[in-house]
Amino acid sequence: MQLILIRHGETHWNKEGRVQGISDIELSGAGIEQARKLALSLKDSTIDVIQTSPLKRAYQTAEIINAFHQKKIDVHPELTEMDQGDFEGLSFKELMAREKEFLHRWITDPASVKMPNGESLAELQERAWQPIQKIIAGEKNVLIVSHNFTIAAILCRLRKINLSEFRSTCVDTASKTLISIRNGEASIDIINDCRHLSSLPDV
Repeated sequence: MQLILIRHGETHWNKEGRVQGISDIELSGAGIEQARKLALSLKDSTIDVIQTSPLKRAYQTAEIINAFHQKKIDVHPELTEMDQGDFEGLSFKELMAREKEFLHRWITDPASVKMPNGESLAELQERAWQPIQKIIAGEKNVLIVSHNFTIAAILCRLRKINLSEFRSTCVDTASKTLISIRNGEASIDIINDCRHLSSLPDV
């Protein structure tokens, strides 16, 4: 069986370099186009179940992919992006100007910090892992649409690496990560595949 992890398409906040977290931002026109190309690259894949974060950018991406599969889309709050608390909506430039000390800790030891009035990576991983456990124990091909930090935290658990290394598992917008599951064991076939965004024609 296969698990396909998808990061949603681009939003205006992605383009502007703003912290999105749990802010409910829709796909931009470019993000919709990305999702269409992603959907085309998956149209011949065998997908039994589609699960998504409830945030609009993820759900919209799931709907576009589902045009080729016609499955019921299951919404899982556990797959929401990390709550970034007081940083939600700030530009990266604003963050760098206001939060230099915090950013230094975030860069040097991300596993040890918690977003002010938000979540830590460990808390994110704990909740996001719940639906993944059920998928690994099952026998269906599942596609999940989620978010950068959420996918990174899941991949850290699958790769059995510390959350301090989460940046090695970060993914781009409208990317796909393919995971094979055999006898309850997961192996990662490809991480952050974005070839479809440049190789397929506009639709």
